[in-house]
Amino acid sequence: MNFLPSLRKEVLQLGRTYRLLALAVVLVAFGLLSPLIAKLAPELIRLVPGGEDLVPLIPKPTLADAVAQYVKNMTQFGLLLALLLTMGTVAQEKERGTAVLMLVKPVPRSIFLLAKFVALALAFLLCLALAGLGGYYYTLLLFAPPDAWGWLALNLLLWVYLLVYVALTLLASVLMRSQAAAAGLGFGAMLALGALGAIPGLGAYLPSQLAAWGTALLADPTARSWPALWNSLGLILTSLLAAWAVFRRQEL
Repeated sequence: MNFLPSLRKEVLQLGRTYRLLALAVVLVAFGLLSPLIAKLAPELIRLVPGGEDLVPLIPKPTLADAVAQYVKNMTQFGLLLALLLTMGTVAQEKERGTAVLMLVKPVPRSIFLLAKFVALALAFLLCLALAGLGGYYYTLLLFAPPDAWGWLALNLLLWVYLLVYVALTLLASVLMRSQAAAAGLGFGAMLALGALGAIPGLGAYLPSQLAAWGTALLADPTARSWPALWNSLGLILTSLLAAWAVFRRQEL
């Protein structure tokens, strides 16, 4: 089976092209900065013209504020990185002709796609783990220690959340023949899910609920939102199967 050699090739490529380094730097940096930003929010507002009048109206920063800032940064910058790192995974190789070289070895097209997804999944898992450790440490220093199991669950749910967009962008990269078009389609999918989440009652079933669930677990370990998790995993699987169904019929 060619999966492990293909996975090794994808992991090495992530390292050699500095995409793994970029992912680690961005996520770890914002993991470390999130509790600090939450702690210094009143001082930052004080620097704004007229901010002195607003500072007394702002509640003292709490652990909940640090967690909210962490989740906000991980979701926003994680989504951007999911798009940027995934948009060229297949489209770029089709543009350059390197996909043909890989597939004549022969490497099955299913393995070709799966190796790319798993490599990105492992990269996001590693970098989220580092960001989570840094964020936990600084939150402990500046506020109070978050529940360790709740923090772990939060980061695992954030990982699944980001993998939804990795899978959707991978599908876009298969459908399109250029990185720009793949980025546009992937961004459109993000906007579509965001618009669906704004519909009352529907948001609880979408990937965005995973971040809210993870946040809630830090205060209430009994909090549950299983439909959002199952639907997110279903979106990942559906996107990968759709990518394979299209890719296996494409002429390269």
